[in-house]
Amino acid sequence: MTNKNKAVIFLLIAVLTVAVIAGMIISNKKNRPEPEPVPGSSELPEGTDFEIRFFDVGKADSALIRCDGHYMLIDGGDPDDSELIYSYLKSHGIKYLDYIVCSHCHKDHAGGIPGALEYADVGTVYAPLKEFDNKAFRNLIKALKKKDKEITIPSSGDEIMLGSSKIKFIGPIDYSLGEEEHNNISIVLRIEYGETSFLFAGDAEKEEEATLLKSGMELKSTLLKVAHHGSYSSTTKPFLSEVDPLYAVISVNHDEEITLPHKAIVKRLEDQCYAVYRTDEKGDIICMSDGKTLYFRFGR
Repeated sequence: MTNKNKAVIFLLIAVLTVAVIAGMIISNKKNRPEPEPVPGSSELPEGTDFEIRFFDVGKADSALIRCDGHYMLIDGGDPDDSELIYSYLKSHGIKYLDYIVCSHCHKDHAGGIPGALEYADVGTVYAPLKEFDNKAFRNLIKALKKKDKEITIPSSGDEIMLGSSKIKFIGPIDYSLGEEEHNNISIVLRIEYGETSFLFAGDAEKEEEATLLKSGMELKSTLLKVAHHGSYSSTTKPFLSEVDPLYAVISVNHDEEITLPHKAIVKRLEDQCYAVYRTDEKGDIICMSDGKTLYFRFGR
């Protein structure tokens, strides 16, 4: 066989390999149930009594979950977002939060929670630690003391109910990871409502993701709240494969200098999901569920 023929055969093999890999990606999406059309801003599907509002708080995180008239706030954004959270709760008459979850103690997650506590009372407040040396978390502790409340540290496997939805705390599992990187003791939780499910990954990086994979707990979810604003340090291929989401939400602001979300992570999510929604592109992202299907609206 001549060198020219060998080169042609090698090229054909390479083309076939690429085609097979592409086919596998396409097949993965085709084998999923086709999602329903996204309703317009004036449409609310009947039977939906579950809603998540992912607030547009830039490179920070905050989401409000409503189920059967009960509420849970996950993170509060930066300190500057306190007014936004306060105003939203006040304008909607939400005077009581069953739960507040501070996924971890960094200011872009803990900072705006005092704003919620200025308007609403709260049942239980969860965080991975009771003390942390930054101003935002100290302000949160002060706000809780005014309400005569303390931090509750959840254990992996704990379950609570929010209306008819079930919430399971999955992480953190290994607190020693926090000695090097605080993100790796983020509270990771999974919400089930009917046949739909939602995984909130905090700012968990690859090291915490590995402990979650080893735990054997259910991770597969309809929607993934992407960890750490789409950073390359999170959302590893094995973790994303296990979660296997139809939809992903990234809380981030458009900043070319910060380069978040990372292009490789966006591509990884787009290959896996039907849709990837970003707060820098959509504003507030409102996800509704009737227990079988997810519906989305966008904007303030």
